[in-house]
Amino acid sequence: YDYNGSKLPFGGATIGTAFRNEIAPRAGLLRVREFTLAEIEYFLHPDKKDHPKFSNVAHLDLLLYSSQMQLETGRAVVTNLGQAVREGMIDNETLGYFIGRCAQFLLAAGVDAKKLRFRQHLKTEMAHYACDCWDAELETSYGWVECVGNADRSCYDLKVHSEKSKTDLTAWEEFAEPQTLEVLEPVLNMQMIGKAFRKDQKLVKEYIENLAQSEADALQFQDKLTADGKVTITVEGQDFEVAAGMVTFNKVTKKISGKSFLPSVIEPSYGIGRILYAILEHCYWQREGDEQREVLSLPPNMAPIKCAILPLSSNDVFLPFLDPLCHSLTALGVHARVDDSSTSIGKRYARMDELGVPFACTVDFDTPKDQCVTLRERDSCQQVRLPISEVPPLLKSIVDRISTWEQVREKYQHVVVKEA
Repeated sequence: YDYNGSKLPFGGATIGTAFRNEIAPRAGLLRVREFTLAEIEYFLHPDKKDHPKFSNVAHLDLLLYSSQMQLETGRAVVTNLGQAVREGMIDNETLGYFIGRCAQFLLAAGVDAKKLRFRQHLKTEMAHYACDCWDAELETSYGWVECVGNADRSCYDLKVHSEKSKTDLTAWEEFAEPQTLEVLEPVLNMQMIGKAFRKDQKLVKEYIENLAQSEADALQFQDKLTADGKVTITVEGQDFEVAAGMVTFNKVTKKISGKSFLPSVIEPSYGIGRILYAILEHCYWQREGDEQREVLSLPPNMAPIKCAILPLSSNDVFLPFLDPLCHSLTALGVHARVDDSSTSIGKRYARMDELGVPFACTVDFDTPKDQCVTLRERDSCQQVRLPISEVPPLLKSIVDRISTWEQVREKYQHVVVKEA
């Protein structure tokens, strides 16, 4: 808050190892005691939950499974994200924004769009303090698995941290113009409080003063005190009985330039292991008519190896082209691997398909003559021929999601090769 110039909203992100008391670890990577968790804590004004970038995701059509759908039809429905926020299905724009960005992230990472849905927590499973909560669920061989939680946790977290640590975690809102407001002020009878609570009178005093920050809580306290003649409060694990006459809340008119408040927090929480497991399931398939040819269709930005460099044979004429091309790709951050084994080119293609390598660059007998190579795309097996010098910047552009394979095919000469 201080580093952000004492302004809201702002967020912080972290990734690391988390632990839980899982009694019976099972289902591979899905239920484990130790796992990698990535979280964002996004703090904002509790009455101002619009988001300046929501329009960037409002057009998305997502498979939403609201609490009402779960109770009535049992079916999720593809719904426009902007419409879901406008109609109140999703509580606010900022929560909707993070749901949209979550969908974009998962799809870019390789999740199958048909196997992604967002399920809203039912009232019976939602935390008592939460405003709204939507889980990103991915369909796997184990069924629908919760992989990301997007929760509006209201101001509960900061309220509890503030109480337990005795640290002021409020933010300050400066009004454009000073405002005249009616506020509740506690009038304390310190003589009665001191006599009744002695060394603990400071705890009781602070509790009552903090109570006055919420008009609803203060009035409820006042009504109970009037009706019963006493109210039992709990502070730091101790019970104190506040009697009538110790405190009254009066409305006074004040001219104020701003007010303090506890920020709300929206928390997207990503289970990295579950996401990776689902991606591996979603990206694995077998070529039609040949179950032995397995393919891992990782997106280029996710594949550990982006390009395989394959000489057509073990002929020494290809050697001057292999290492320079590999070094040029690596220099641009495109990890490449040379496979100069003696197996056939078709088997080496199949080997790279299993590893999820999205592109294969083949150096053939024409390369020394025309300084060109063929570039093969993994999923379609389509090939184009292009100058060897253009391969590194082209693949860098595809990995960075600036260009697409369709654009490559429009630009370069097609090559038809029958793979053995």
